[in-house]
Amino acid sequence: MSLEGKVLVAQGGGPTAVINQSLAGIVLEARKFLQVSKVYGAVKGVDGIVNENFLDLTQETTHNLEQVALTPSSALLSTRAKPDSKYCYEIFKVLKAHDIRYFFYIGGNDSADTVRIVNEEAMKASYDLRSVHVPKTIDNDLMVNDHTPGFGSAARFIAQTFMGINLDVRALPGVYIGVVMGRNAGFLTASSAIAQKYPEDGPHLIYLPERVFNIEKFVADVKKVYDRHGMCIVAVSEGLRDESGTPITVSLHKNVEVDAHGNISLSGSGALGELLSETIKERLGISRVRSDTFGYLQRSFVGCVSDVDQHEAREAGERAVQMAIWHNVNGSITIHRTGYYSVDYRLTELGEVAGKTKLMPDEFINSEGNYITDAFKYYVRPLLGSGLQSPARLRAPIVPKCYGCK
Repeated sequence: MSLEGKVLVAQGGGPTAVINQSLAGIVLEARKFLQVSKVYGAVKGVDGIVNENFLDLTQETTHNLEQVALTPSSALLSTRAKPDSKYCYEIFKVLKAHDIRYFFYIGGNDSADTVRIVNEEAMKASYDLRSVHVPKTIDNDLMVNDHTPGFGSAARFIAQTFMGINLDVRALPGVYIGVVMGRNAGFLTASSAIAQKYPEDGPHLIYLPERVFNIEKFVADVKKVYDRHGMCIVAVSEGLRDESGTPITVSLHKNVEVDAHGNISLSGSGALGELLSETIKERLGISRVRSDTFGYLQRSFVGCVSDVDQHEAREAGERAVQMAIWHNVNGSITIHRTGYYSVDYRLTELGEVAGKTKLMPDEFINSEGNYITDAFKYYVRPLLGSGLQSPARLRAPIVPKCYGCK
């Protein structure tokens, strides 16, 4: 029998272009069920729960929810808080006080872990609560999932950005280095390969956290490409590590920022791109070398959203509500590829997703560790959605020279 009471939804971690699709899916689906008395939204994630900072989304209009769904970033705002057991117990006490019987948390692996602990606290107290984690992350690093909502749109942005970089660097040749988000997993950086249309197009080199980064090999790789094409475009993950597992940002530049959780700030300062650029200038003598650190740009860019990503984020939210209410279960919604291209949504045990990180499989990375394989291109292309622009070139014949030529 389904429980009667309130629904609470929250958003955690970094925002994405489609996280509000999941929010709208949860709210609109939950409002269909008679046993749901209210649908609340926690402002600023778990911080909003412990502070009882709620919005009554039962009173939000359907039209505005649909408009919010099309808007990137977290409409309920977010937090980087990583709750421990004590914090989760406080969350549970608030849920109980408000007679919340269904808890939906949209987020990554840390959010899944929060749902897991809250669910355990409810069971200890014999309080009937259905807790479901809804997947979200541009890093695409959630276990069990074929891919995660948010990744497709961010990957589309990366692919289109590198298309533009290709056009720019081809017009005025040099070396370009783009630093892309990805502390542990290189899926997003690897998506830059979709920008390559012609054989001489970049990115010519792609470096991922899953492979040891060697500065000497990097310089040699750049020289080889530059000698062949007169230009070189490079995509690197912010989480590049040396043989000891130390982030390159630390090994090459000691003055790094560390956040409240002890995580090194890998992309905020632009240090990695600057250091790699300076290395190329000094060792290869190439004057025209530029770098960009994409930072927040790839997460919530307006006007660059994958329609496939939107649809799946919405359905993930809807399925979470259906699983919780129809089937009276807890867990994490996971996305599974069933064809080329179709997906299915399943409920997975929270422990299989919570606090774990999925990395790029070996078959997606070339043997040299400086590019990706066709297998990855086949994997990522449908996630980018429809209408992806393809750059064109002039194909007119060259006019023979006559003046001043012998």
